Amino acid sequence: MARPRQFDEKQVLNAVRDQFWDAGYAATSLEDLMRVSGLGKGSLYAAFGDKRQLFLRALQSYTDDSHGHLREALAAAPRALDALRMLLEAPIGDPTDTTGADIRRGCLMANSTCELGNADPEVLDHAHRTYETSTALIGDCVARAQREGDVPAGADPIALARALLAAQQGLVFMSRTGLDTATLTATARSLAAQLLPDHSGS
Repeated sequence: MARPRQFDEKQVLNAVRDQFWDAGYAATSLEDLMRVSGLGKGSLYAAFGDKRQLFLRALQSYTDDSHGHLREALAAAPRALDALRMLLEAPIGDPTDTTGADIRRGCLMANSTCELGNADPEVLDHAHRTYETSTALIGDCVARAQREGDVPAGADPIALARALLAAQQGLVFMSRTGLDTATLTATARSLAAQLLPDHSGS
């Protein structure tokens, strides 16, 4: 009879996810995964499969958490327009992080797509599904903003959602280059002014 696992699967996935996020897929070794997970090779592979399967599990965990946070953030704002503007400011990071390490880390999904998308169709397919889900969530928020009178009724919610997501991902990329917080903030506000002009008084 097999022994029950003596570890928290979610905790191990989080540790492994952070390792892939910080170092990338290729630069992460089996020794790194054993070190951060606290598991031996046999236990690690028996539970999650090989390095690639473990990476895909960690990536799925990341996107599931990201979409959960996105749903909560978009729903929590008193007005949908505030949530959409906040979406553009999210890549700027924590203003108390004086090292800038947090924003330079970027997005694990975007990082992984850049590193592996051309060579691994499964990663590319995962990225496509991830961004389609994000677009749908943002599109729902755009539709809410239309009902609240803050976005023109004639706007296409999905088209605007894609534009907002593209702008946000551009800011994520720019944040990884070490661009200072003030410039990132000004850029985010400029994008918000162009993509989400104030229609409340019209």
